[in-house]
Amino acid sequence: EIHYDHIFETKTVDVGDDVTLTCPRKTTWLASDLFWIRLVPGTFPEALGGMIAYNFDRVKKTNHMTAKQEPGLFVLHFSKTRLSDTAVYYCIKVEQRNMTFLKGIFLRIKGNRDSVTLQCSVLSDSEKKTCLEDHHVYWFRARSDKSHPSLIYAHRNHSDTCEEGPEVHSPQKCVYSFSKNVSSSDAGTYYCAVATCGEIIFGNGTKLDIEVVFLLFVALAISLIVIAFLVYVITKKSCDCCKGKKGYVMYQCINISSQKVASFV
Repeated sequence: EIHYDHIFETKTVDVGDDVTLTCPRKTTWLASDLFWIRLVPGTFPEALGGMIAYNFDRVKKTNHMTAKQEPGLFVLHFSKTRLSDTAVYYCIKVEQRNMTFLKGIFLRIKGNRDSVTLQCSVLSDSEKKTCLEDHHVYWFRARSDKSHPSLIYAHRNHSDTCEEGPEVHSPQKCVYSFSKNVSSSDAGTYYCAVATCGEIIFGNGTKLDIEVVFLLFVALAISLIVIAFLVYVITKKSCDCCKGKKGYVMYQCINISSQKVASFV
């Protein structure tokens, strides 16, 4: 059977930081084994470390992860986290054919914020060059929710951003750059607008898509079925109903009596 202790939390750390995930452990669990399981969308569940629940000095180390016992705890320690460590981690207890989810943790690793630079080119009309010399350049952002564009930055005219064309009466070109450190909340369409000669002219706009990676476990029941299969593989040697003839598989070794669907973002 599969049981749930309904303990779930979220941890967010910066890439490169150390972090420790903890799970409760009782010394009275004499015939139980503890496991840390990692869930990443698109891949099979991965067992990161397992050991008996009773006091045990063994340390299970894989790459930059270490699973070990501490007083009253079964911990999974990460040394210098990586972006690929973002996942849902479950601590489970297995006793014969019974599996209990002791704790679930959504570990989110934040990377450094990316920087983007947007450019706006303004070409002057030689006939209106006088008023162009006193123009203003603005940056607006329109969010994807179709709200009105909001002003985010304003330029003053700078002579070092403009250059004359090689021919007589050729347009003057001014280039304005706008740099910004962006996160997921900065997604939207950015517009350059020029105010000159009593007019405001908007550019076509540049859409900035910020890729956001979240672990969406809308159909957790499907994942639990896969976890149940993984636990079956782990425990099949000690499962008394699986000690029949070679080549014969007893699918009743793990009986999922109840399932719950949860969504984690």
